[in-house]
Amino acid sequence: MDRDFLIDLFAPFGPVTIKRMFSGFGVSVDGVNFAIALRSGLYFRADEQTIARFEAEGSKPIQYQTRARTVTVNSYWELPARLFDDPDELPEWARAALEAAQRAAARKRAKAPKSGKATTKKAAPRKKAVPKKAASKNTASRNTASRKAAPKKAGKAAATGRR
Repeated sequence: MDRDFLIDLFAPFGPVTIKRMFSGFGVSVDGVNFAIALRSGLYFRADEQTIARFEAEGSKPIQYQTRARTVTVNSYWELPARLFDDPDELPEWARAALEAAQRAAARKRAKAPKSGKATTKKAAPRKKAVPKKAASKNTASRNTASRKAAPKKAGKAAATGRR
């Protein structure tokens, strides 16, 4: 499927934006993607309200292979082949797919944290990290041993380490 084919296909539905996506195209309205055209076919967005309609037509969700397994994406279902030649019914399916995509976007927005609002738990201010000199175990044990063995000296010389 190329861009011109998709423009002609969706003309009865209304203006759509078609952008490169994966190995094909994404079809959207007002920034909401509701269809994906890939080499393997045209897939419409589906949800719990529309999946039964796709199943009744014998459609299947997008599937692709990874090295380890087959992945099924239940949010996009293959458009029934008969709708490519039905300019009256295709817009109904496209509207239902757009509505499913809008519902999904609304759910996603509702789950997202509110930005710019204060949270109930305040974080403690961070302290600046002070870099420490790393000493090897051998150096540390020598220093400890020499401190224990050295006798304490009184006076100015002991404080400066001079004799």
